[in-house]
Amino acid sequence: MIRAATDADGAAVVAVVSACWDEYPGCVTDIAGEAPELLAPASALAAKGGAFWVFIAGDTVAGTVAAWPLGHGVWEVGKLYLAVAHRASGAARDLLATAEAHAATAGATELRLWSDTRFERAHAFYEKHGFVRTGPLRVLGDRSGSIEFGYFKPLGRCVVRVLDVAGAASAERRLAAILCACVDGGAAVSFLPPLDLATARAFWADATRAVAVDKRTVLAAWSDGALVGTVTLGRDTPTDQPHRAEVSKLLVHPGARRRGVARALMLAAEDAAQAAGRTLLTLDTREGD
Repeated sequence: MIRAATDADGAAVVAVVSACWDEYPGCVTDIAGEAPELLAPASALAAKGGAFWVFIAGDTVAGTVAAWPLGHGVWEVGKLYLAVAHRASGAARDLLATAEAHAATAGATELRLWSDTRFERAHAFYEKHGFVRTGPLRVLGDRSGSIEFGYFKPLGRCVVRVLDVAGAASAERRLAAILCACVDGGAAVSFLPPLDLATARAFWADATRAVAVDKRTVLAAWSDGALVGTVTLGRDTPTDQPHRAEVSKLLVHPGARRRGVARALMLAAEDAAQAAGRTLLTLDTREGD
C-alpha cells in the first residue's frame, strides 16, 4: 500500500533511507545535519507545496518518495528509496507513478530529479521510466562527497526535445528498445529483424559520440511521460554541401502511433536544421513504404 506520509513516520523513513545509503561505500548518514526534512516528512514537504508518500509492506514503512514544485510548471521528484526486500516487485514503479500523477494533477509540465553518480541502479530505473540526463553535474559539498546527475522528463500528450550529449547517452537504453520494436515491426531503417538489444544499443552509443563532436542531432519525443520516439539529423556532410542535413531513424514505438508523434518529430527536426543553418533536408526510405 502507498499512502501519504505523516510526521509520525519520520523514524521509519530515516531507517529506510539510511539503509539505502549504507549500501554505497563512502555515503555517510547524517540526517540531522543534511536531511532534517526526513524527520518530519509530511510537514517539511507541505511547507514546500509538495507531498511525501510511503510504501507500506505489512505494517512497516519500506519505501518513500516525494514531489514538490520548483515553479513555472516544473516539479522535482526525490526521496525515492526502497528496502532491498521489495525491489523488483513493482513498488518503486508505483511510488514514482504516485509522485508523477500528483505533480501532473497540480499542473506540472516537466519533472526534474537529481541522483548521486554512484547510484547506477537508480539511473537505469529512471531512464527506463522516461527520464534523461541533462545539464552539468551538481556538487553538494556534503560529508559523503556527493556529486549528482540531473534528469528531466517532459509531461504532456506529445513533447519533443533536442538531446544534449548527456541526454543522448542516458537515453540509449530506451532508444535501443524503440529501435528493436520498430525493426521487428517491419521498419526499413538499415537493420533486419530480429534486432538484438546489444546491436541497437551500439548504434545509439555511436550516435551519442556523433552528438559529442557536433556531427549529429538527436531528438526525442515523449507522450504522456513515456519516451516513445526519436529522429536524428546527420550534419556530417561533405564540405561542398554545408547547407544539407540528412534525416534518419524516424522511429515511433508501435504502441504510441497515431498520436501525432512522428509529425511532431519531423517539425522539430526542421526547426533544429534551420537553427543549425541547414536549408536542405534529405532522406531515403523503402519504395512504397
